[in-house]
Amino acid sequence: MTLCTPARTTNRPRVQRPHSPPEPPRRFRIAGADLSASVAVFLIALPLSLGIALATGAPLQSGLVAAAVGGLVAGRFGGSPLQVSGPAAGLTVVTAELIQLYGWRTTCAITVLAGLVQLGLSAIRVARSALAVSPAIVHGMLAGIGVTIALAQLHIVLGSTPQSSAVDNVLGLPAQLAHIHPAALGISALTVAVLLCWPRLPGRAGKLVRKVPAALVAVIGATAVAAFAGLTVPRVDLPSWSSHALPGLPEGPALGIMAGVLTITLVTSVQSLLSAVAVDKLVAARPDGGRGVPRSALDRELAGQGAANVVSGALGGLPVAGVAVRSVANVSAGAVSRASTMLHGLWIVLAALLLVPVLDLIPLPALAALVMVVGIQMVSITHIRTVTRHREVVVYAVTLSGVVLFGILEGVALGIGVAIAVALHRLARTRITREERDGRQLLHVRGQLTFLAVPRLSRALHQLPHGSDVVVELDGSFMDHAAYETLSDWTAGHLAHGGTVETTGPSGTRIAEPTPSAAAAHTCCRPWTPWHNHQCGEQPDERPDEAVETPRTTGLKLASGIGKFQRNTAPLVRDELARLAREGQTPSQLFLTCADSRLVTSMITSSGPGDLFTVRNVGNLVPLPGEESGDDSVAAAIEYAVEVLRVESITVCGHSGCGAMQALLNAGPDDPPTPLRRWLRHGRPSLERMVSRRHAWARISGRLPADAVEQLCLTNVVQQLEHLRAYEPVARRLAEGTLSLHGVYFHVGEAQAYLLSGTDEVHSYDDVFTQVMPTEPLEAARAS
Repeated sequence: MTLCTPARTTNRPRVQRPHSPPEPPRRFRIAGADLSASVAVFLIALPLSLGIALATGAPLQSGLVAAAVGGLVAGRFGGSPLQVSGPAAGLTVVTAELIQLYGWRTTCAITVLAGLVQLGLSAIRVARSALAVSPAIVHGMLAGIGVTIALAQLHIVLGSTPQSSAVDNVLGLPAQLAHIHPAALGISALTVAVLLCWPRLPGRAGKLVRKVPAALVAVIGATAVAAFAGLTVPRVDLPSWSSHALPGLPEGPALGIMAGVLTITLVTSVQSLLSAVAVDKLVAARPDGGRGVPRSALDRELAGQGAANVVSGALGGLPVAGVAVRSVANVSAGAVSRASTMLHGLWIVLAALLLVPVLDLIPLPALAALVMVVGIQMVSITHIRTVTRHREVVVYAVTLSGVVLFGILEGVALGIGVAIAVALHRLARTRITREERDGRQLLHVRGQLTFLAVPRLSRALHQLPHGSDVVVELDGSFMDHAAYETLSDWTAGHLAHGGTVETTGPSGTRIAEPTPSAAAAHTCCRPWTPWHNHQCGEQPDERPDEAVETPRTTGLKLASGIGKFQRNTAPLVRDELARLAREGQTPSQLFLTCADSRLVTSMITSSGPGDLFTVRNVGNLVPLPGEESGDDSVAAAIEYAVEVLRVESITVCGHSGCGAMQALLNAGPDDPPTPLRRWLRHGRPSLERMVSRRHAWARISGRLPADAVEQLCLTNVVQQLEHLRAYEPVARRLAEGTLSLHGVYFHVGEAQAYLLSGTDEVHSYDDVFTQVMPTEPLEAARAS
């Protein structure tokens, strides 16, 4: 889903009044929140930068160079103000491989070239194309990188040196376990224990000390223990900056250099752009809705990352990308502008120049343990559950295995190939079943009808008895020309032999071609005809003095509309309404939606009289039992639908641009208690759910919500479904298995309905920050 871009502002020159005093010069001001956030990010970035440099086999200063450049250059020129860039764990494997193949100086040159490619890609505005990659491939790639990192760092944790590939590291583990270095293992175990236990310290004191990053505490603790105990372990050795290696001309085969450039470009770009999108989610989830913080401009962010890689490579630094852990820390610490990111880069520069004696005390096993834990966390259980739920575990597993066994580019290529094969399989998978019911032949067709399914469709159709009454039920969203001709030709032949054919949709709605007479009678009235001010067969009265609607003209329009119903529509539905009047209503579902005039429930659901028991109110809200305060209308409708009408499902339908959700977001504590405000209090749980860090934002068919209003509209649907479960009749029917709940989101501007998946139970949805913030998955899948 594409994110909406911030509105463009026009910079107009200020007009100076003739006799007004000159304006004072603007001063560069730094918000206190940015200053404190920069310190928090710096304390996380410092040990991680050294650890990642160690894991790649690059000079340790290169990690500090990349962190400083990421903060200063990417922070200044990037399009995501609160994203923090620097050396990323996702680049560890490819960087280490490039160093082993071509040496450090050539690797720096490759980083520069990758940055130039990123600048070129940003110029042609292809940043959003990176978001089209399947999440299963992205998460599989990151998990494969994490496995490779963990296997390599495990050898350093045990007191040895890693091998050149993940397979060699696995094969070398038995011999390494037989020769463990006790001091290195002890320091590493201490580091891992602190990393895992520090975020879980209980009590009020624990909440206070948890503000200090766990990575910093773990490294400081391991350094102190190694120093006071006099342990003999390898330590950080930062050479003099005067001997720092700078890039040289690329040396090696041209194809190999190009593959390295492509790999660095791919990983840094995808990781940075996905991280920028996730940062927008975190910012919008703040209590103030991220007011004052612009949304990410992805093409500019790609350009900022390219500029940072050019500068970092030129200064002898590691490749730079947006980093999730530091970005989350930046947003959580309350940063409000790009000043926090840039200040963190400044602190890195000062530390690299002034704290070299302190940094030289850090044990290398502590840094290796830190990076090993980061690598393990890149294999997210939440991601695995999500891809399993969406039946993409094969894509995930193939990508992960390919990255571990062959390399990043090869693994991603394998993942893309499998993803395409899975998509084609789903497109070509069509189930055709046949049964006899009440003397009629019923042919069910499930899935998309393409030319690949024509042989099976033709075989099933010709097995039906000649002259029989046939109902063909099509349950799919697509039929190509070959399938259409096959069905049409068979229908004509079957009718010629005295049979009958009725083609229906999944709900039993008849699908029929209009007769020529009907088409001639209503040539101007089609389903797509705009009905606003539409007059079939009449010329609108264009009198300028009635251009503005008055109560009189509105009443005339109402009467005219009723007259057209009586003339055109009533004859067509009179028999059906007469039947419903005799037999009574038996709707299949309770449909609870907003009172917004743009939502036409029968149009959205393709339903007719007697199908839906509809309840509409401002904001499609379901008050919790006992909180109605004198208005029991919604509760009464739920009880009547569930207990008396015995509906089989309840649907809560929200929509884009909901005025109730906008009012809820903009409500202040001092607003007068009007009837609207009193009613909207039932929507406060939705607002609390949206800003809660325990819940993640929903994706809508692969895209993120455009803004805080859309996210609240989505969250409100989920929250009202939970409110429904609190009603005793609903809970009882759900336990019996005779009732189901559904959530629908209708995007008015796109005329597109989305069906929320997983509305009958609590799931968890994946994003790039799952390791830091627990999430509850709710992904919105496109409804056919």
